[in-house]
Amino acid sequence: MVGLLQDIFRKIKPEEDAVELPEEEQVERQVTVRVETLKDFVDIDRVSRMLKDGNIVFLKARDLQRTDLGEFQNCVQKLKRVCTQYGWDIVGTDEGYLVVTPQFVKIAR
Repeated sequence: MVGLLQDIFRKIKPEEDAVELPEEEQVERQVTVRVETLKDFVDIDRVSRMLKDGNIVFLKARDLQRTDLGEFQNCVQKLKRVCTQYGWDIVGTDEGYLVVTPQFVKIAR
């Protein structure tokens, strides 16, 4: 048995030891930026589905903020809780927009 193994190892050339593995192709992820209007509390579920699909969402919230401040605050608090739960990022702008991004996008402040 030992003689057989020695014969096998003598026949193997050093070039045959190297194995070349194919490179994994990176799947390009297409990111869509959506502009939506935040009208009331039920819109949070729709925005959450968009973020789970990998979209970046700009929410127009100024109209809701001007008409019903309490509803606006409830929406922002719900959105913050959902963002914390899934690791998303959220930021408000001076122009009345909320920018919400999925986990793989971070907002530089």
